[in-house]
Amino acid sequence: MPRRALVRRPSPRLAEGLLTHVERVPVDVDLALQQWDGYVAALQAEGWETVEVPPAPECPDSVFVEDTVVVLADLAVVTRPGADERKPETAGTEQVLRELGYRMERIEAPGTLDGGDVLKHDGTVWVGLGGRTDRSGAEQLARHLEPLGARVVGVPLTKVLHLKSAVTALPDGTVVGFEELVDDPSVWTSFLPVPEEPGAHVVLLDEETVLMSAAAPATRRLYEDRGLRVVAVDITEFEKLEGCVTCLSVRLRG
Repeated sequence: MPRRALVRRPSPRLAEGLLTHVERVPVDVDLALQQWDGYVAALQAEGWETVEVPPAPECPDSVFVEDTVVVLADLAVVTRPGADERKPETAGTEQVLRELGYRMERIEAPGTLDGGDVLKHDGTVWVGLGGRTDRSGAEQLARHLEPLGARVVGVPLTKVLHLKSAVTALPDGTVVGFEELVDDPSVWTSFLPVPEEPGAHVVLLDEETVLMSAAAPATRRLYEDRGLRVVAVDITEFEKLEGCVTCLSVRLRG
């Protein structure tokens, strides 16, 4: 089965996106569109087939498609975003995944869950609690994923919008993060602090390759010194909105 990635074209209202932990600065929407095209092209160049979720022009944050679903094996769990303004974003994602043949479950009220709060690696699923995701949402996710062999672990979150705004994982399972934004690094048995905040966010493209922001050159060297091949992309306009490389796609691995 091909490796696929869901992506969603930015809304013309992108600059109105929600903010929680950073000050608002001007966003160049035309540049953001160019950067989104570059991000999609980078995925395609690495052998990923991109599938576009229908645009949601009325939803400023809709480009951050990762928040709308959690996928494990053949199961897609449609989220219930913690911000009311973002709840309409899930319908398009659900439509596409149904057409691709995924089994569907949903996070139901009163629970909330954003996909950006979910970090998966080798059977463990860490869920950030305290921001857009609540305990009910995490418990519902656990009920859906545990029959597939996943172990769900709640992680305290107070310093960033989403868990994956603070940490992601390298192919070998090492969790990487910008330490001053990580509430409790001891959650992970193998934690590697990185020197730049944008460097904490990686997308695993294969067992030797990660995609990351071009805004973290020192962290890129750190990863390359560990033997990884790095694909770097410019996403400055999305970073102004608390976005990162993980937010802009949902990787489907069959």
